[in-house]
Amino acid sequence: MPAGTLYRGREGMWSWVAHRVTGVLIFFFLFVHVLDTSLVRVSPEAYDDVVATYKNPVVNLMEYGLVAAILFHALNGLRVIAVDFWSKGAKYQRQMLWGVVGIWVVLMAGAFYPVLQHTLRELFGS
Repeated sequence: MPAGTLYRGREGMWSWVAHRVTGVLIFFFLFVHVLDTSLVRVSPEAYDDVVATYKNPVVNLMEYGLVAAILFHALNGLRVIAVDFWSKGAKYQRQMLWGVVGIWVVLMAGAFYPVLQHTLRELFGS
């Protein structure tokens, strides 16, 4: 690491990067969602065709990734608000980040079957 740089590579920096990446991913999902939903007005048959292509295991895994991105972005956003508006926020930002990660892991474990049940049934039977 060059002398004089502010980059430390610790939890705060990785949290900052993850927050930006999840924000961009969510933005692109919303862009595609608006585009494919707008097909209903142009051609309901085309919309049905597009939606039918979404019913495969790869897209289902991407949906699970979307849930992961939204949950992390939301929880980390609350942490950022706490760091900004709580007088002791900066002091406890690392502990709050690990709290966010812990809550995120628990919620993602709880979302595993509800989100991926279609793929799990397709791959392993009902």
